[in-house]
Amino acid sequence: MSTGPGWAQLRQQIRTLESQTESIFHNYSQFASTPNLPIKPSEEEQRNEAEIQELLEKRESLVSQLTRVLDSENALSTSSLKQNNLSRHREVLTEHRQELRRLKSSIAEARDRQHLLSSVRSDIDAYRSSNPAEAEAEYMLQERGRLDNSHNVIDGIISQAYAINENFGLQRETLASINRRITSAAAQIPGVNGLIQRIGAKRRRDGIILASFIAICFLLFLYFS
Repeated sequence: MSTGPGWAQLRQQIRTLESQTESIFHNYSQFASTPNLPIKPSEEEQRNEAEIQELLEKRESLVSQLTRVLDSENALSTSSLKQNNLSRHREVLTEHRQELRRLKSSIAEARDRQHLLSSVRSDIDAYRSSNPAEAEAEYMLQERGRLDNSHNVIDGIISQAYAINENFGLQRETLASINRRITSAAAQIPGVNGLIQRIGAKRRRDGIILASFIAICFLLFLYFS
């Protein structure tokens, strides 16, 4: 009897179960980052864990069957591809078992951490309720600390503003010095000073013309409106 169909059917079943396992792993892993986990696992969490465990057991059984099918074949007719496929299914099964253990541990740690913090907060609230004077003093100290932090931030901003202002002052002095040097150099070159004056006069004349044109347009607009 040919063992080919048995091999193909078993592999198809294993691949289907592997995909289902990955899908449930995605849902189960979200419990590790869920805020406010209940003290006891929810029904959904328990169901996801049980489904993953059941899938792993089914896959282990199918891998064993696949191994027996491969062992029953003639050694000469057994292909290396089948050997590699079987090894890969075993590796994925092992990885998923390790992932389940890791996720269970992460969820348990998250649950313990959340409830520990909740217990500490409850103890603090109970202490403050029974010692209102000390709670008030603690509150005042916290407010004082926040005010000190605010003052430190403001002092830092003011220091930065002074530094920036000083930097601007230095830049103004540098630009003024450069302007004086350029003016002095231009005055020493024949014709340059006159050229600069003519350029300035032309710019003033152009400004007067443009202002006059705008004024005339504005008056015409008022007249015809």
